[in-house]
Amino acid sequence: MRNDTERRDLKFYLNLRYPITMHSDPDGGYVAEIEELPGCMTQAETLDEALKVIEDARQLWIKTAYEEGQDVPLPRDMEEHSGKFMLRIPRSLHRNLVRAAKREGVSLNQYVTSLLAAGVQGDVVKEKMDAVFSKIQLLSQAKIAMSLTMFGVKEEPRRLTEIRKLPQQKLARR
Repeated sequence: MRNDTERRDLKFYLNLRYPITMHSDPDGGYVAEIEELPGCMTQAETLDEALKVIEDARQLWIKTAYEEGQDVPLPRDMEEHSGKFMLRIPRSLHRNLVRAAKREGVSLNQYVTSLLAAGVQGDVVKEKMDAVFSKIQLLSQAKIAMSLTMFGVKEEPRRLTEIRKLPQQKLARR
């Protein structure tokens, strides 16, 4: 149990609202997860069903942790951070960061903060782009499958040589 904060009653923790992360399962359905509550996840066929069952999982997770005397993590937006942390880095990196900050005309603190922010923002952008590309790929695969069906192909060719074997007149109808 935390030493720096007071433990509240169970009702307080059960009324907290946590962000829910939803993933589509490659085998069908959806996986719902509450990242702040380690291991709190569930799977369902529809989004609505996943949202209902993750709520049951959340309550069970909190009740179990509370009854066992474990900490119940607060949702991300309720956590308090001082804005400070200690970091040990090699002297050569420190020197290079100081030089770069001077070239930019800012303090070392401002420079490192901007680098960290750009890195975190880049990760967020990459995640969003990966999700978009994944959806585009799924849509493209569906469109290819529909096009091949129009030409009487029952199963998607796996190699270019299989595509070349399709009747030329059917391919020309496009």
